[in-house]
Amino acid sequence: MIISKLPQELTDFKPEIGLILGSGLGFFADDRIDVVGRLPYGDIEGFPVSTVEGHVGQFVYGTIEGKRVICMQGRFHFYEGYTMAQITLPIHTMHQMGVHTLIVTNAAGGINLDYVPGNFMLLSDHINALGTNPLIAWQGSEGVQFPDMSEVYDGELRAKIRDWAKAHSVDLKEGIYLATTGPSYETPAEVQAFGILGADAVGMSTVPEAIVARKFGMRVIGISCITNAAAGISKTKLTHEEVTETADRVRPQFADLLAAGVQLA
Repeated sequence: MIISKLPQELTDFKPEIGLILGSGLGFFADDRIDVVGRLPYGDIEGFPVSTVEGHVGQFVYGTIEGKRVICMQGRFHFYEGYTMAQITLPIHTMHQMGVHTLIVTNAAGGINLDYVPGNFMLLSDHINALGTNPLIAWQGSEGVQFPDMSEVYDGELRAKIRDWAKAHSVDLKEGIYLATTGPSYETPAEVQAFGILGADAVGMSTVPEAIVARKFGMRVIGISCITNAAAGISKTKLTHEEVTETADRVRPQFADLLAAGVQLA
């Protein structure tokens, strides 16, 4: 049991909601959580560590207006050389702690021509272009072997967040996220193909975590911060610095949206 490797203080805390903060979005843990404790991934036996700029690499747990949350301040990516099992280990851990809802965020490139850097997109669905699935050769009997994926991102929660955004004059897009392995950004030809497939935004994460969360019966919400226009749509070369700079620019608006998601879950 993974949970047996965690400090007693954390397991006794019994979080309800799990959060994953994407590239450049880790500030939310410091800005909005009344922190009870922090646990660096490196202090957990068998856990990978974050290696990408903008990913601190620790669990932060505490409350947001009374809701008990555990937050990944930094995630793991396939392009870092980790296996799918390692990438999704935190979701397995959250499940064992009793988390019932996962809110996963990411920085993404906009494919939809109506999107501009600084927009937020509520995930209505995803396309797995990673070439693999985290449930292949799954070890253990927890959860269902063949999870239904007809509504990965919870329709009821999405409706609540849409209503909140409208009431607070937040320009919240809703669309389909496509995940690639990275770490190279997509070519213009790939972006064109992804658009034909129906993708509105593209990134390098989120899909593995969402699949495993659904295996365990968690409710899932996904929110992308559109940090750049994808290749061929953008007039400039893509850089990771642009991603983190845009995320920092929309910091207050993102924090409000995510905090609302927690309250509505």
